Amino acid sequence: MAQINPSMLSADFARLADEAKAVQGADWLHVDVMDNHFVPNLTLGVPVVEALGRATDTPLDCHLMIEDPDRWAPAYVDAGAGSVTFHVEAAAAPVRLAREIRAKGARASMALRPATPIEPYEDLLPELDMLLVMTVEPGFGGQAFLDIMLPKIRRTRQLIERHGLALWLQVDGGVSAETIERCAEAGADVFVAGSAVYGAEDPAAAVRALRELAERAAPPHATSR
Repeated sequence: MAQINPSMLSADFARLADEAKAVQGADWLHVDVMDNHFVPNLTLGVPVVEALGRATDTPLDCHLMIEDPDRWAPAYVDAGAGSVTFHVEAAAAPVRLAREIRAKGARASMALRPATPIEPYEDLLPELDMLLVMTVEPGFGGQAFLDIMLPKIRRTRQLIERHGLALWLQVDGGVSAETIERCAEAGADVFVAGSAVYGAEDPAAAVRALRELAERAAPPHATSR
């Protein structure tokens, strides 16, 4: 089943509690954490994640675009995140970090920038609950979807299936009604959508419409995931 995770990066930061309520029916809320070092932008941190967790029943999917996630990622589990994604390019010990996130009770996820191939990390897949293939360069919302990432999504899905893993495959960046079907066809099953949701007149209806498009386009075998 397709999951839609609205990106709070496209929400009104002055009204985060209201914006969380505006997407009732979303599977997760995607929270982008940027440190102005790993990416050239600065967003929010642990205190805001804690506050947002108190304001919504929708689980939080924290995407850490930060340096030294080995040090900082566990704090986001303590803050209430149900899923924590670290970038493999920034992690010193990704297996140890994934195991620590899981031991604390959250889902462990690893992200790949567009230029980072999946193949060198094949042996790490059993340590993860989700893999994030970035379909834009991380750091800013509202970017155009990179079609050249579709073969990478397909190769990642093939690796997941080769190992028989119940691993979610997330895409983030430029996901909209115009691009989500291509991502689903390629094998993604978790979709981060920012402006496509929060730029809509009815964000909750946009979530439902995106999910319907993704499920209609997903390969037949994907329904069992």
